[in-house]
Amino acid sequence: MRVRLLAGAAALLAVIAGCGPAGGAGDRAGAGAGRSPGAGPAPQAGALPPVVDHVPTRDRVVFLTYDDGAERDPRFIDLVRERRLPVSLFLTDTVAGPGYAHFARLRSVGASLQNHTLDHPALRGLPYAGQRAEICGQQRKLKSRFGVRPRLLRPPYGAYDTTTLRAAADCGIGTVVLWRATLEPDGHLTYTDAPHHLTPGDIIAVPSGEAPTLSLAERTTRLLGELEERGLRVGRLEDHVGRAGPPTAPGEHRSPSSPSGD
Repeated sequence: MRVRLLAGAAALLAVIAGCGPAGGAGDRAGAGAGRSPGAGPAPQAGALPPVVDHVPTRDRVVFLTYDDGAERDPRFIDLVRERRLPVSLFLTDTVAGPGYAHFARLRSVGASLQNHTLDHPALRGLPYAGQRAEICGQQRKLKSRFGVRPRLLRPPYGAYDTTTLRAAADCGIGTVVLWRATLEPDGHLTYTDAPHHLTPGDIIAVPSGEAPTLSLAERTTRLLGELEERGLRVGRLEDHVGRAGPPTAPGEHRSPSSPSGD
């Protein structure tokens, strides 16, 4: 009788232990609850994507990133193909949507397509549901049109908060990408902080300019000449951000004195 009682007690303890919250299959299933279809792999519980405007690297590379999708210069496609430029395009659906065929051609010659939200709002301060709709909605658009699930997000105007990072993680975003240098419509570079010259690992933003002095191909060609003078080349951002190190402390980004971005 005593043996049977001990065995029963051991079995009861095993059942109780199996109902604990830590490490159970129910927890893993619940971690992705409410995630949008097509959002990509769920991040680890509590993980927020890093925020980068510069990537620490020993390679003498910088990264070219283009915003919105308003400029559709056919000569830019030729330039990307001929120079084999690994550029990253951060697309906004309401801007790029009418010209998605143009971006399909860019993708076919090596450009990557990334997330710049559905409608280009300033995300900082918006409720979680609104931020998630903007980010996950563009994930779905790019997945349905191109079969890609972006891992990079550029928040419009560089404005983000902790809610942005949480929504981005829920939508499958791995890194939030800002910039340290901006290629202006006249082809010159401006910088968010010192030093006021390009260094390896810098991320360059190319916003959509209103009536730019130079075409997109002309501005990029001028920039490539400057890179060659400095012994720099264009790297593929997606290959480097995974080695970007710990995340920047989340908070409000872009001081009034910083150059504005798209």
